[in-house]
Amino acid sequence: MAFEITDEFLDNLIELIALDNSKAITSLFAEVHYADIAEVLDEVSFDEAIYVIKLLDSEKTSEILTELDEDIREKILENLSAKEIADEVGEMDSDDAADIIGELSEERQERVINALNDDELAADIKELLSYEDNTAGALMAKELVKVYETWTVAGCMRRIRGQAKDVTRVHSIYVVDKEDKLVGRLSLKDLIIAKSDQKISEISKSKVDAVDVNEDDEEVAKIMAKYDLEAIPVVDQNNILLGRITIDDIVDVLKDEADKDYQMAAGLTQDVDSDDSIFQLTKARLPWLFLGLVGGVGAFIIMEGFQTVFSTYATLFFFTPLIAAMAGNVGVQSSAIIVQGLANDDVKGSVNKRLLKEMFLAALNGIILALFLFGFVWAYEGEIDLALAISVSMVAVIIIAGLIGTFVPLFLNKRGIDPAIATGPFITTSNDIFGILIYFLIAKLILGI
Repeated sequence: MAFEITDEFLDNLIELIALDNSKAITSLFAEVHYADIAEVLDEVSFDEAIYVIKLLDSEKTSEILTELDEDIREKILENLSAKEIADEVGEMDSDDAADIIGELSEERQERVINALNDDELAADIKELLSYEDNTAGALMAKELVKVYETWTVAGCMRRIRGQAKDVTRVHSIYVVDKEDKLVGRLSLKDLIIAKSDQKISEISKSKVDAVDVNEDDEEVAKIMAKYDLEAIPVVDQNNILLGRITIDDIVDVLKDEADKDYQMAAGLTQDVDSDDSIFQLTKARLPWLFLGLVGGVGAFIIMEGFQTVFSTYATLFFFTPLIAAMAGNVGVQSSAIIVQGLANDDVKGSVNKRLLKEMFLAALNGIILALFLFGFVWAYEGEIDLALAISVSMVAVIIIAGLIGTFVPLFLNKRGIDPAIATGPFITTSNDIFGILIYFLIAKLILGI
């Protein structure tokens, strides 16, 4: 049964902390998963969270720290000494340890690394911190199982036992040559069923997917998703095996990217959450809100230029929100499909063919909707010219909105800009302006004003 944080559990914990009953608290968390403990610590006060962190053993709290909300973890780390942090990261895999230490100031980073008892882990952390953010090098872990192609199966098994104790999960065994260049891989099954006197080179598979240490982490995610990999080795330009990236790290990358894209689509310029300060939230929201204001001013200027149209056919004014809404909706639909396709690497082929397809799709949807709108306006207003002007305008607006919604994310992607920006207020505002302009131009032309 899944662990559930109840008010009763929290009240009991807070009471035990107030009584300084460390034995009861340790017993309370004995069978609780570290991810659940992290959620509990998010619910209690900062001082209470610090109390629990310092009480539990480093093996468990090291896992808890990786699961905590970044802001809470930052505060906790500020209240731990360099030696206490070193004790925590000493229990972590190298990639998690590097992530935690990377959140500290450069001065504290050096003090924590110097306080580590494991010189090899300290060297691994320094190496991982040297790579650019959002690259395979910054994402990988140094812990892996590697064997040399010249070893026998029997010798390999003996050496693997020594390596595997430091590796949380053994997905694959990587085969290297005498220069540590990646030459193949083998599974535990291959190793178990092989004869003890066989050479590793005889049973290993030479085809092995790998990524360069400087590869973008989103590209790594795409490769692992495409080939259904649980782990992938990381190599340098000389094909030297450096580390591996596991599926749990990729899930974090995908989640972070999805959160970022969702916030961009909602009109937020930076990563924020509901617990951030009013200043931070305002800073993130205001730029896109200002864009919306500019768009509204633009729409006002356009409408002011068509006052003669309004004075003759006032009904056109009342359909303006409908036209703007249709333009915005179609544009967001088109851009969302393209952005999703780009994220999944499904958008291939000619841009012109993609635009042509979207134009026909928008035209079909526009005509179906326009027929309904034509009948409504004709029946309600009794003027066939007015009904024709509004319905034809809507078809044109929908086609243009579809083309803009398709072209903009493709253009941004070509320029190296995150196309998710196109699914938010940017595309809605631009389509509103173009939609209103096209609406009045076509209406004026058909009505002969």
